[in-house]
Amino acid sequence: MTLPLPTVHGVRAARPNTEVVHGVFRPSVCIVAQGAKRVYLGTEMFEYDQNRMLLCSMDLPVAAEVVEASHAAPYLGLILDLDLRRLSELAFKVFPKGLPPVRESRGVYLGDATSDIVNAATRLLNVMGDARDMALLAPMIMDEILIRLLRSPVGGRMAQLAQAESHLQRVAKAVDWVRAHFDEPMNVEALSEMVHMSPSSFHAHFKVVTNQTPLQFQKSLRLREARRLMLNAQMDVTTASRRVGYVSTSQFIREYGRMFGNAPARDIALLRERGQTPAALN
Repeated sequence: MTLPLPTVHGVRAARPNTEVVHGVFRPSVCIVAQGAKRVYLGTEMFEYDQNRMLLCSMDLPVAAEVVEASHAAPYLGLILDLDLRRLSELAFKVFPKGLPPVRESRGVYLGDATSDIVNAATRLLNVMGDARDMALLAPMIMDEILIRLLRSPVGGRMAQLAQAESHLQRVAKAVDWVRAHFDEPMNVEALSEMVHMSPSSFHAHFKVVTNQTPLQFQKSLRLREARRLMLNAQMDVTTASRRVGYVSTSQFIREYGRMFGNAPARDIALLRERGQTPAALN
């Protein structure tokens, strides 16, 4: 069997962010070699550095900022996209007697970045400079990283990511639906039925995982996509608000200002001055 090559994203910054950057995290583990970074999910903040790593369990819209960096000591970070199928296979090897129980399911959480995990991540970066080494060695190093994560204090949560019937994966299925249909009216009861949960249980678990209600989550997606459309497709405010599902342009402007700190026209002008490009939702 040929294992898929891991997807690795390197991040480097010579100074802290001047503003919070909005984007989408996929199922991944984020490891810092130098500096520190903050990620915001809803109203909750997660800060990680050389001693802590951040794990994201599903596709989630977040805001982030580098908070510790300089030209002498730039921020250096590594994001490893998780292969959930491979994670599931390894979890049953690490836990042959059954997966450990997990009290709560979170969309984003922090764990200790042990020297073994950081060293394996460094070796992964080192082999990426050679195509042959990448093809032969990278999958094995990625397996090592996953195994070390599964054997760490966050191992139970890691194992849960790939279990189809867990509450986490049921919420992940709902999140995927909302992301694909964010511009459509939402029926929370129908959504809960789709993932085989009662409306009250679904609402509670969705809030724990995403730190937002389903409607707040949908609003976040709509506003982020409208921002991208106004910047990249040069849409006007009314057209962009209609495209993402708003009926009232005035409501859109109010909610946009609360989320991004400026009215749409002012915000887009500032983004263009800074050369920033919001990420797409796909």
